[in-house]
Amino acid sequence: MPMDWTPPPRGTGGEPDISKVLQEFKQRMPSFKQAKGLWVVVLIIAAIALGSTSYYTVGPEETGIVLRFGRLVRETGPGLHFKLPLGVEQALTVKTGRVFKEEFGFRGIAPGVRSRFTEKGYGDESLMLSGDLNVIEVKWIVQYKIKEPKLWLFAVRDPVAAIRDLSESVMRQIVGNSLSDQVLTLQRTEIAIQAQKKLQEILSAYKTGVQIITVKLQDVNPPLPVQPAFNEVNEARQQQERMINEAQEAYNREIPKALGEASRVVTEAEGYATEKINRAQGQAKRFLDVLKSYLSAQEVTKRRLYLEAMERILKNSQRVYVVDENVKGLLPHLSLRPTPPAAAGKEVKP
Repeated sequence: MPMDWTPPPRGTGGEPDISKVLQEFKQRMPSFKQAKGLWVVVLIIAAIALGSTSYYTVGPEETGIVLRFGRLVRETGPGLHFKLPLGVEQALTVKTGRVFKEEFGFRGIAPGVRSRFTEKGYGDESLMLSGDLNVIEVKWIVQYKIKEPKLWLFAVRDPVAAIRDLSESVMRQIVGNSLSDQVLTLQRTEIAIQAQKKLQEILSAYKTGVQIITVKLQDVNPPLPVQPAFNEVNEARQQQERMINEAQEAYNREIPKALGEASRVVTEAEGYATEKINRAQGQAKRFLDVLKSYLSAQEVTKRRLYLEAMERILKNSQRVYVVDENVKGLLPHLSLRPTPPAAAGKEVKP
């Protein structure tokens, strides 16, 4: 019950009546039963306050950080944990199991199967100057995880801003040291890997407790006013590469074919030469053998050569005529070839 006792009014000039004041005070004081009920309510409120501030819950992707009067005392994993109540210990949670993403040069509006993005108002992030003094519009993303929650909370005042500033600085440095053609077409993957490595080194040196998962170039284009000229250059370069590839393909097809044909001709010529040489050597050796036989037995050798020659000649003859010097007419002679079945039994005509 509220106590709304007020002192007696001043200005009467006399002393206040003490007994009247005490009596009025006793009348306005709450009774014992009322005071007992009030204390019960106070104890219940205190118990609720103690119970609600003596535990905390850490999610499955989180790590708990417990502070006692602002000083780090322990880290806890997922689950239900207890702490000193009434603000003596304070529990903070850090999402160490989640992959975070920072976008540069654009912002995602509606994620989904077909995500929607906006690029308006982010030209200051994406416009960069390459090493050959060309302006390029680079859009990229940085994915990272929190590996050390203590450093994430207390080492850097604003770690997200630090990641964004350092990412933009690293990307501008790498693009500024590269040619525009390399950034646009040839070395996009190498630039992303280099940016990831350098960004991780700087963040580790600043003790931010962050692990860079990936740095990926989303879109690299020249500024809109000069895109037609860049497109023409790219088309000409692609046509040049296509013609070079076609010429290389024809070279790879024709040159091995010509080399194979040349090798075949050379091999055939070498075989022909070897055959001729061997045949000539064989004939020479045969002639020498015949000469040796002739010198040892001239009449026998002559007779043998004559018979061999006649055998070769008569082998292809269909009819043979034997002519005698003393006979005026020609004598028919049997054919040396086998007689066909249809002609068997018929008389051989001269």
